[in-house]
Amino acid sequence: MSRWIESAVRIDAPAHRVWEILLDTARYPDWNPFLRRVEGELRPGMRLNVEVDLPRLGPQRFRPTVLAVLPERELRWLGRLRLPGVFDGEHRFRLEENGEGRMRFLQDGCFQGILVVPLWRRLAPAIREGFERMNRALKVRAEAGG
Repeated sequence: MSRWIESAVRIDAPAHRVWEILLDTARYPDWNPFLRRVEGELRPGMRLNVEVDLPRLGPQRFRPTVLAVLPERELRWLGRLRLPGVFDGEHRFRLEENGEGRMRFLQDGCFQGILVVPLWRRLAPAIREGFERMNRALKVRAEAGG
């Protein structure tokens, strides 16, 4: 069983500026209310140390593997709860530039595994709100010049 969450925001800044902010994970604590910590190399196959702050649920830590890094287009990783198939979450950040110095930033997640259904009612609202908080904060930071 799988579940999907998506959140998008229009940003009045070029994709390269948003991409620079997204890759500067050391500064996430300064502005990002959802992804509080991301440590590790953003390169396919590398493992990261990530801490998310889920609204009403608090901090959660996990160690996802980077799946894709497509400059100024996409960053994607896969996190798991212990073993594959228990609770797997693929998190994707996409940048879509419209050619006018503006862009659309999309953040989505696909969640699969045997624990997704029993945990979904509790997790889905917190994940969605976390995505939206990060998107708003990214918009403010990018439009202010990074």
